Amino acid sequence: MGKDVAVIGLIALAGILIGGVYTTWKTAKVMAGILLVLALLAAGGAIAWYVSG
Repeated sequence: MGKDVAVIGLIALAGILIGGVYTTWKTAKVMAGILLVLALLAAGGAIAWYVSG
C-alpha cells in the first residue's frame, strides 16, 4: 500500500512539473529546463520504485 502511494505521488509531482514546463516555456526557458529535469527525475524515480518491487 505505501509503495503504491509513493509511486502515485511521484507521478503526480511529475505531472505538475510538466505543467510548469508548459507554462514557463515561452517566458523563462532556463526555469522551464530546470522544471523539465525535475519532472524527469520524478518520473524516473516512480518507474524505478515501481519496478524494484
